[in-house]
Amino acid sequence: MCRIYLRRKQNLGTGGKHWQTLWATSLSLDKREVTARDGEYLLGIKRLRRLYCNVGIGFHIQILPNGKITGVHNENRHTLLEMSTVERGVVTMFGMRSGFFVAMSHKGKLYGSGHYSDECKFKEKLLANNYNAYESVAYPCMYIGISKTGKTKRGNRVTTNMTMTHFLPRI
Repeated sequence: MCRIYLRRKQNLGTGGKHWQTLWATSLSLDKREVTARDGEYLLGIKRLRRLYCNVGIGFHIQILPNGKITGVHNENRHTLLEMSTVERGVVTMFGMRSGFFVAMSHKGKLYGSGHYSDECKFKEKLLANNYNAYESVAYPCMYIGISKTGKTKRGNRVTTNMTMTHFLPRI
């Protein structure tokens, strides 16, 4: 649309060179602004969510006060998570009531960590069915998953093709 507008101005004979210079300058400024903004997109924004998995009868992830992570059918105070963006597409999940971060060990087991580390970072991937999958940053190809009985699955035993790794962030 901008190019069409520029060509019309040139055809009218009203300062063609001047318009080209202005347009080129504004285009270069826009590129710089977009690249600077893209690197900072959603950094540090905290969202309160409940992660819902529609496997079995449907479960929310909960972090208990002892650091154990399980799935529970009904929402409660332990299912409220603070999701915070630490890098582009990378989030951490903090249990508001328990005070623990969701973390994954090198064996793929989910646990509640009292302090922030690389094991607490997860890549948030949007799937084709509009669900999200959460892959460990520290241990690639390991995903958060809940079985149909509400127990957590080991990250190395699940893939994004399984519905037990599909989550909906709910308010």
